[in-house]
Amino acid sequence: MPVASIIILNWNGKHHLPDCLASLEQQTYRDFECVLVDNGSSDGSGDYIRQFYPWVKLVCLDKNSGFAAGNVIALSYCLGSYIITLNNDTILEPQWLEEIVKVADDNPLAGMIASRICSAKDHDIIDSLGIKICLDGMSRGAFRNQKYSALREIPSEILCPSACAGLYRREMINQVGFFDESFFAYCEDTDLGLRCRRAGWKALLAEKAVVYHKYSASFGAFSPFKLYLVERNHFWTLFKNFPAILVILFPVLTAFRYLLQFLLLLKNDGVGRNFRENSSQWSCLFAFAKGLLHGLIGIYTIFSVKSASNFWPDKVDFEFMKLLLAHKLSFKELLGE
Repeated sequence: MPVASIIILNWNGKHHLPDCLASLEQQTYRDFECVLVDNGSSDGSGDYIRQFYPWVKLVCLDKNSGFAAGNVIALSYCLGSYIITLNNDTILEPQWLEEIVKVADDNPLAGMIASRICSAKDHDIIDSLGIKICLDGMSRGAFRNQKYSALREIPSEILCPSACAGLYRREMINQVGFFDESFFAYCEDTDLGLRCRRAGWKALLAEKAVVYHKYSASFGAFSPFKLYLVERNHFWTLFKNFPAILVILFPVLTAFRYLLQFLLLLKNDGVGRNFRENSSQWSCLFAFAKGLLHGLIGIYTIFSVKSASNFWPDKVDFEFMKLLLAHKLSFKELLGE
């Protein structure tokens, strides 16, 4: 059986596949399989894979099931002890797989390993070195948009990896579960990472495992649909995983973030400028409101399955609070892009 199973999700991304799969073919580490789930593409991706990449284990779905559910479906086809999620809009350095597997082999208590993900446009610009998180549940790639060459200190331990190119130990998945299918896309890696950290698993960065990413190629980096999903899913991430004290503070923290985002939108600055360049102000506000509404509606389900014993503060919660503070993302970092 292969040591590593690499899962790639594809939705009308035929134009990305040559770069991604060619770089996967050139890996120095050869003990792997690739499971590609085609999420109901209409661009001929499935036929293209069958013709040019017969070594890929292809799973074709009738509709777009989303990133989270697509990975869960792919998991049932995977044979490896390491499950690696990989975006289709990535290009890999030849030693990427060798380096990420080496870190996993050398650290059996680490259930998650992150790649060094940089921009495909400028290889010195960081996309993520793992994930950092705001105290209101919003998350993003650690050190995003900073120059890698300018970093003085590279963290070895992280909060959790980005699923753009992250390794998950199968033993850990068997214990904790995999992505929450209700998320559809975005924040599912943060949710999974937090669940795994609460279960006692560590997360490390494989600094030499280098990936270049085109960033949000499927839905658009600043589309209203992405805005809606991120807004909705961050609520669920917080209520599923955060200590009670932060859940209690969440309305204040979120209201403050909304104020900052609204001002940026009016001033056409930071992330507000990026969204205004891609969509109207009203479509952004509607996406916010819809995400807020659906996020709050979904919280009822979370409370119905989350026991009071792991919700209210205890020793584990205070330890987990220290972990969140160690990997805290400021609002300035979150909104300053």
